[in-house]
Amino acid sequence: MVELITSSFEESEALGKKIGNSLSPGDVLLLYGDLGAGKTTLVKGIASSFGIDPEMVTSPTFVLVNEYVGTRKIFHIDLYRLESSKEVSEIGIEEYFDNNGITIIEWPEKITKIDSLLSQEKIKKIYIDHIDENKRKFTLSFNL
Repeated sequence: MVELITSSFEESEALGKKIGNSLSPGDVLLLYGDLGAGKTTLVKGIASSFGIDPEMVTSPTFVLVNEYVGTRKIFHIDLYRLESSKEVSEIGIEEYFDNNGITIIEWPEKITKIDSLLSQEKIKKIYIDHIDENKRKFTLSFNL
């Protein structure tokens, strides 16, 4: 596990860009963290690493999936509002895993058997802890 601390929105976004540069086609990034932890900020940075304007990146809480196209497609999925694994499967989440894009899932704990759906070498996990108003601790299950 790798732990990194950021002290501002800009540093969190820059970390996202660095993470994006380490991703490969078909990777699935699982983001764990409370509301307001900085998950969407991180995604903005990841998107920018693929030539996507970070201002275009918004939380998909109400639409469930946002798709961004740059040098690589990004599927940004938010499962916060879903109540069960059945609802998750009804949105066809598995279709996003078989692609050449990058799939980013917020609130992956809503998928009770996510490990059985994905190739283990493609799963990358990030845990985000909200330390204070500006500071965040990012714990990565992979090296950059």
